[in-house]
Amino acid sequence: MTAPAKSDRRREGPAEQAVAAALARIRSIDGRVGAFTDVTAERALATALALDDGAVSGPLAGVAFGVKNLFDVAGLATRAGSKINRELAPAGRDAALVTRMEAAGAVLLGALNMGEYAYDFTGENVHDGPSRNPRDLTRMSGGSSGGSGAAVAAGLVDVALASDTNGSIRVPSALCGCFGLKPTYGRLTRARTFPFVQSLDHLGPIARSTRLLALAYDAMQGPDRDDPATTTRAPEPAAPSLDDGAGGLRIATLGGHFARGGEPDCFEAVARAAAFLGADRVVELPEAARARAAAYVITATEGAALHLDRLRARPDDFDPAVRDRMIAGATIPAPYVAKAQRFRRWFAEAAAHVFDEVDVLLAPATPCRAPRLGQTTFTLDGVTLPVRPNLGVFTQPISFIGLPVACAPVFLDDGLPLGVQIIAAPWREADALRVARALETAGVAQFREAKL
Repeated sequence: MTAPAKSDRRREGPAEQAVAAALARIRSIDGRVGAFTDVTAERALATALALDDGAVSGPLAGVAFGVKNLFDVAGLATRAGSKINRELAPAGRDAALVTRMEAAGAVLLGALNMGEYAYDFTGENVHDGPSRNPRDLTRMSGGSSGGSGAAVAAGLVDVALASDTNGSIRVPSALCGCFGLKPTYGRLTRARTFPFVQSLDHLGPIARSTRLLALAYDAMQGPDRDDPATTTRAPEPAAPSLDDGAGGLRIATLGGHFARGGEPDCFEAVARAAAFLGADRVVELPEAARARAAAYVITATEGAALHLDRLRARPDDFDPAVRDRMIAGATIPAPYVAKAQRFRRWFAEAAAHVFDEVDVLLAPATPCRAPRLGQTTFTLDGVTLPVRPNLGVFTQPISFIGLPVACAPVFLDDGLPLGVQIIAAPWREADALRVARALETAGVAQFREAKL
């Protein structure tokens, strides 16, 4: 009797098995979710082989990640959610943060859906279809980083890289029930990413846990000559351990603008976090509503200026809602912009005075749970408002002056999640992360993978 021939197929290592399973899950689920626009399967498997062979290692070894499709990924056109950009030549090299993530051992699975040119809060893209909320596929994932929030919530990736100009990390994190971090303006390099508003754009991670959030953030830090904003970075403060808890931090809840104009459950989520943390003080950021208005002026004018040539040459290839906002932005008189910039400096000084008295501020991330896809209005405090601009009512005043914010998901019941913003002083991301970790450890904030 002849012995059976031995298989010449090599044995798959654990990283390769995990990546193969992740790619299979994307094939199985993402047709319903719409998180990915490009899947980099060959690249992911090659990284997995390098991990199994010991050629690659690091603190993020084997962690699956995706990137909002405004990050350059070698071999892919950088879409930035648009129809026009997909005609660009493929990127010749990766965005700096993609390179840093892979250097730490993370495995890139692909590029993620987003609102056109990042001018969106809903996650509904007219060219690629909406990125749906995995917790209820009839609802919005939030924008403009909707694909990033959806991919994490659906368990398709562990970490997603995203951008936040007026709230586009925090809104999807809140609506999809993930942890998110918008670092201080200038903390993480934006080199080789497609901009929206240079003076407001931040990059950061969305993740399924505070541990992964912090590891990704640490891996991506460092100055970069290709992004001058990082050269203004303050020295890194001595950072306590993530698990040191929130003890010793002076924590308050934001009142005024941040305590009205939302559904009651949004404020209840903040109240639960504050009660656990023993934060019984309420403070105000003066003129926060005016800060939001000034942020709109700067967003509209800078965003329009970037796209004027495209608006003139190919207006019909834009999402009409995005196109019309940009055209409106191009007509804003220069004195209004100058006034908004002067107010921005005043508001930053006012916030600095608040942080003389407290270390961390708590506020809602959104005024409601995830709206339904296609929903154009909602009623808050008896007032009917358009959904698209008002999902950022609580996030815009904060990014306006570049403060670091962690977003923590809170489930008040078995329904849709809410988000709590944990806002720290400039360059004090560690304080925000410590509070988020304390809430996660206590179960006040938690990630629940969506059941699909």
